[in-house]
Amino acid sequence: MNTKYIFVTGGVLSSLGKGISSSSIGTLLKHTNFSVSILKIDPYINVDSGTMSPLEHGEVFVTADGAETDLDIGHYERFLNTSFSRNNNFTTGQIYLSVIKKERRGTYLGKTIQIIPHITDEIKERIKKAGNGFDFLIVELGGTVGDIEGMPYLEAMRQLKHEMGAHNVLSIHVTLVPYVKAADELKTKPTQHSVQELRRIGISPQIIIARSEVPLSKDTKQKIALACDVDSDSVISAEDVGTIYKCPINFMSEGILTPIARGLNIQKLIPNMTEWDLLVKKILSPTKNICIGFVGKYLSLKESYKSLLEALTHAGANLDTKVEVCFIDSENIELEKLHSLDGILVPGGFGERGINGKIEAIRYARENKIPFLGICLGMQLAMIEFARNILKIQDSDSVEFNKHCKNPIIYLIQDFIDMQGNQQIRTHNSPLGGTMRLGEYECHIKPNSKLAKAYRNQKVIKERHRHRYEANPKYRQLFEDKGLLISGECNGLIEAVELEQHPFFIGVQFHPEFTSRLQNPNPIIVDFVKQSQIYKK
Repeated sequence: MNTKYIFVTGGVLSSLGKGISSSSIGTLLKHTNFSVSILKIDPYINVDSGTMSPLEHGEVFVTADGAETDLDIGHYERFLNTSFSRNNNFTTGQIYLSVIKKERRGTYLGKTIQIIPHITDEIKERIKKAGNGFDFLIVELGGTVGDIEGMPYLEAMRQLKHEMGAHNVLSIHVTLVPYVKAADELKTKPTQHSVQELRRIGISPQIIIARSEVPLSKDTKQKIALACDVDSDSVISAEDVGTIYKCPINFMSEGILTPIARGLNIQKLIPNMTEWDLLVKKILSPTKNICIGFVGKYLSLKESYKSLLEALTHAGANLDTKVEVCFIDSENIELEKLHSLDGILVPGGFGERGINGKIEAIRYARENKIPFLGICLGMQLAMIEFARNILKIQDSDSVEFNKHCKNPIIYLIQDFIDMQGNQQIRTHNSPLGGTMRLGEYECHIKPNSKLAKAYRNQKVIKERHRHRYEANPKYRQLFEDKGLLISGECNGLIEAVELEQHPFFIGVQFHPEFTSRLQNPNPIIVDFVKQSQIYKK
């Protein structure tokens, strides 16, 4: 069949869960044996998320082909158990940059460049490209209806319905129905105003997903349906849940697939959610539990570590274990807080803030035989800690923190082979966004290592990267002589290290959380959780 387009917009305020709603709908369609892709449109002028602070916009998610994207792409991959690419996310910055380049090349043959039709045509072209070859493309528009930044996208969406036909384009609006405690009442007026704003633009949503703290009553749904001119079965209650992975189940129970099938003129949709439902039950009612110490420095916004926290949830669900995360601020670390932990995790990051606290936590895990997993910067700091406290190498550091250190355990390699096989050159003065190792690279695993065991004795794996600095091979023999083995490599670069005389002490240069999904958790994170279970016993 021709590609069907489902547009998801948001109203009233941000962070209502458009990404989770889009992912949930995509999950239901995929489990009905349709091919599904999802596109996230970000209305900001940045070309991508790569140079944005995690505290500003949450985590930067990296796709297999090396694109630095919005964190919602991570939700899409985790829910749909698939890999997406740079084609699944674009920004206003990319749209305008592309149009300006075309204008400079003379593509528009002297025309005056305007938002309509040139910007909207570029938007529509990218949407169609993302949907090519799929049964369904779900398009999530970032921001809130009424924002000036989103107007060109809503206009493009309006035009596409005319071009594709009414039965090939569906509009879903996610909005807020707040509960006013003093009046003990759910208020529908914000939803009415939000839908009116959409209709002024020329878009009438066929389905309304109403976010609320409590379920909507039948009367409230009918009131919204009447005021917003949608069918009575097209108002979907989306109350707060114990885990985001229950949302597809709730949407199915609310009957969202009926108005979707009707609006797109397709057969009745009956997804098979048995396996998914079982995993959700293990998240909500596990039989075991462990406590993992999460030593980070972006803790004021937990979204900064979204993929990693979700990966721990995936591992726990597949091991029937509740993974309680104890957040430990690496800038104000208290070692006594580490006593009761079943495992210690040091995630990635940039800059020297909070580094000493992370090193102290790593030392504690090493000396007390507590299961430890270091990711990206976490691996690099594990090597620096070992060099300082075991090898007794004075002035051992990373050139990221001290450009003039005498013993750079972590250094800036000037040339490396990128994921396309091309040689890249980088220096301290290279642009931040242009010289990182980004995307999927092969890692060759040392046989009989802990890493090999975690990855079921695979010789070569593929994992995603996002970093500039590398482990210095100059010190390799010194490390291995004292028991810190190099257990993973990529084109001569150190990808993983582990301690021989430790139950589980592994550092990896890659980001395993980027490839973890609920139905297919990442092996090294699963093994870390499993070893933490063993330690607790």
